[in-house]
Amino acid sequence: MMNFLHKLFGTTPGKGMQPQEAIAYSIAGFGQNLICALISSFLLFYYTDGIGLLPAGVAYLMLGVRLFDAFNDPIMGSIVDRTRSRWGKLRPYLLFTPIPIGILTIVCFTTIPGDYNTKFLYASITYVAWSILYTIVDVPYWGLSTALTSDTNKRATLLTVARLSCTGGAGLVTLSVPAIVNYIQNKTTGGIGLEEIAPALQETMKAAISADLRQSFVWIAAIIAIVAVPMFFIGFKYTNERYYSPTPPLSLGQNLKLLTKNTPLLLIVLSGVLGAARLTYFTSGLYFAKYCLDNAAIFTVITIATVPGGLLASVFTPYLAKKFGKRDLYIYSHLAGALVMFAMFFVGWRTPFGLLFNFIGLILLGIPSGFANILTYAMIADTVDYLEWKTGERAEGICFSMQTFISKIGMAACAFVTMLTLSIVGFVENTAASTYVQDGIYFASVFIAAISMLGTSIPLFFYKFTEKEQARVVAITAARKGLDPEEIGLSNEAISKTM
Repeated sequence: MMNFLHKLFGTTPGKGMQPQEAIAYSIAGFGQNLICALISSFLLFYYTDGIGLLPAGVAYLMLGVRLFDAFNDPIMGSIVDRTRSRWGKLRPYLLFTPIPIGILTIVCFTTIPGDYNTKFLYASITYVAWSILYTIVDVPYWGLSTALTSDTNKRATLLTVARLSCTGGAGLVTLSVPAIVNYIQNKTTGGIGLEEIAPALQETMKAAISADLRQSFVWIAAIIAIVAVPMFFIGFKYTNERYYSPTPPLSLGQNLKLLTKNTPLLLIVLSGVLGAARLTYFTSGLYFAKYCLDNAAIFTVITIATVPGGLLASVFTPYLAKKFGKRDLYIYSHLAGALVMFAMFFVGWRTPFGLLFNFIGLILLGIPSGFANILTYAMIADTVDYLEWKTGERAEGICFSMQTFISKIGMAACAFVTMLTLSIVGFVENTAASTYVQDGIYFASVFIAAISMLGTSIPLFFYKFTEKEQARVVAITAARKGLDPEEIGLSNEAISKTM
């Protein structure tokens, strides 16, 4: 078994990263994404359909909190880079943060008695607190991947397995929760569709559905937190940092200056910002399923549709990235994805053919998403090596704070687009949607996402830090430090460039 694992991860017994570290790292990612998927996929729905917050208010809440949180990421990255402990500078956060995150995840799916403003304020405070705590563990978790190995191919394999595990955690949540939501609605309404409820009963039925949703989401959050928290501890216990240095840390200002010198990283960030809304079809998918197709459980089908393409892309990412390069693989898969989404929009969804076409489109859209799940992390990990070569500073925290910055900008954009659209078209929770509302949901889900999918490719045409360059600079840096190349996981190709 160990021989197979060493072959899978490209590791050498007793030298550098070991398979158990990669597995423990992936388990931590599974737990992290159980929690992240619950918040990112269902907190919007809980706010509107569970406690009756207006979409416009939720739109600006999500945008404000996520932007605030995103710009906190460089601060957290600097704190990570300044951390000095007997466990290193990254791993301690996997030990001390998970329990508070688990508790706050449950709290986010609660509310308090009072008027609309009271409930909105409570939701804002709890969501801000959760976002800050999640940042505290998310930045060092992804930064840890660069401390396990500096071989770009081994790192790509590590991140492939980790992202597959993360996708598994997110998928478990997104596949199961919609079925629960649909069951709650059917149980409350007696199986009657929203459009069939008599006008005289609509307000009573809305209140009943909302009450049942609130109660159920508390239990869902509690179960997920109990399962997820121990997985962080596994990631802490069974990994090792190989680049921890007790040298004096840099200040926040110095770290921010380092960012300006990391040109490849800045291009990746710009790509992420332009592509922030490309996954709106996931954020608005539950609303599309419930209010356009009158069955919230169909969101499970929407999610499942992206799995085959995403899984296939994820599995083959290390091979294809090595063959074609990470940059080109990202660019052209997303250009193809944009074309698919534009075609979906113009075909529409109101006919059987349109629904089938959209289903096939979702399968294809899983491919660029699967690539992106791994490539952005692997490319940012490479830029850590670029920065160390250029400046002598290895700043995993500040570099990977840009990955979490990208993720949060994406969550903010998708949530804002979804909620603002619902507000503009006059959405009312737990009632039948008009054609105008349905068309608005579909427009946000597909057309806006297609534009963003196209935009994410543009900056990477200027990205020049290829795999060959990464191997060269890592080898040069190792030679400067007098490090044992095999011990830190350098490939033979990289070692040969120091000769």
